[in-house]
Amino acid sequence: MKTVFYAGFSLLLFSFILPSSISHTMKTKTIYEFKVPALTGGTIDFSQFKGKKLLIVNTASKCGNTPQYEDLENLYKKYKDKLVIVGFPANNFGAQEPGDNSDIAEFCKKNYGVTFPVAAKVSVKGEDIAPIYKYIVGLAEQSGFSDPIKWNFTKFLFDENGKFVTVFFNRDRLIPDNPDAKGKEAYDKLISYLK
Repeated sequence: MKTVFYAGFSLLLFSFILPSSISHTMKTKTIYEFKVPALTGGTIDFSQFKGKKLLIVNTASKCGNTPQYEDLENLYKKYKDKLVIVGFPANNFGAQEPGDNSDIAEFCKKNYGVTFPVAAKVSVKGEDIAPIYKYIVGLAEQSGFSDPIKWNFTKFLFDENGKFVTVFFNRDRLIPDNPDAKGKEAYDKLISYLK
């Protein structure tokens, strides 16, 4: 009887001492529970994106991948009835997003005419990782993507029900007729999800 009691007590105690990444993922059941500050003020409420695919991208203004803003804007304009893109400026890689929110907003509008939602600058990796990115990275890792954010312009796709689908990596330009085989494969994969 004592053995059963101690075993039960140990299980009960263990249930309160879950690792933070597991308990955070368990507490937050869907991407729709997140609200984040927007780049130009206000809030981006992810619950408003229910019913559409969602592509979340960590961005930077001074990166070799920065022209992907144009690629993303073209995708957003073409598929906005099915797809929402949300950019997250971050300075985690090579100090390539040094500006503040107003600098970033001006850069995006002036250089790429960005109309898709862009969040206020965050950290997407490390000790100060934003809660939404902790959640997203956790889902990607549970799906077999080890350390999924390696550089700026990593893209995470969610389906219209908020379920994590896949990662498109930083060098995968999502453009039609991409001369790079890996990039073309990524683009074709995304388009197949949008059909």
